[in-house]
Amino acid sequence: MEIIKGVNMLESTEKSHSYLVQSNETILIDTGFPGLSENILEEIQMMGIVPRNIRHILLTHHDVDHVGNAKSIQQITRAELWAPKEDIPYITGERKRPGVKRIIQALVKVETAVVDNCYQPGQVIDGIHVIRAPGHTPGHVMFQYKNVLFVGDLFKVLGGKVHLPAFYMNWNQQELKKSLKLLQGLKFEWICPAHGTPIQKEKIWADFIEKCLKR
Repeated sequence: MEIIKGVNMLESTEKSHSYLVQSNETILIDTGFPGLSENILEEIQMMGIVPRNIRHILLTHHDVDHVGNAKSIQQITRAELWAPKEDIPYITGERKRPGVKRIIQALVKVETAVVDNCYQPGQVIDGIHVIRAPGHTPGHVMFQYKNVLFVGDLFKVLGGKVHLPAFYMNWNQQELKKSLKLLQGLKFEWICPAHGTPIQKEKIWADFIEKCLKR
C-alpha cells in the first residue's frame, strides 16, 4: 500500500506493520512478527527493489512484533540496524522484558539481532527525523518523513479512531502522555501506526485531541 510516493506499508506484516521508505537510500521501518522475513523480502522484490539495496533498518522499540525479523533481514541485506539506546538491552537479551511482555517473550521466540547504531538527539537518517517518544517502552521513538508520521505503538488507529495501548503493555503511563503531547507541535498529514490503518490526520485529529491529549 503506497501512502505517498516513496512510502509503502508492507502487506506481509499486516498484524504489526513495517514500512518501506525510498529516499536517496532505501530504509525499512520495523520488521514485524518473527518468521516473516522471506515474505517481507519477497514483497520488496515484487516492488522492483533489490533487498541488498536496503541500507538501514530503523526500529521504533524493542517489542517482539517489531524486532521479530531484524536479525534475518539484517544478515541478508547487510543493512545497518538502528534502535533506541534504552531499548537495546531488551533487543540483545541482556535484560528481560517486564510484565506481560516477559510472558510474550517466552512464547514468541526471536533471534537476537546485533544493533549497529543507537539514535542520537536530533538524529536524521536520509530525511527521516527520529523523535524520542518514550512511554510504551523506555526508548520508544517515532519517525517523521516529509508529511508522514510513523508512530510505532504510541497509539493504534482502528475503525478510523485512535486507541491507546492497554496500560499493562506500557512501560510508563506518565511518559506516554508526555509523548502524546509532542504531537501537538508536529506538522504532518499522514499517520502510519504499527497497528491499524494509515490514515490522514484530518480524519481523526479532533477526536484524538479531545479524548487523548486532554486527559
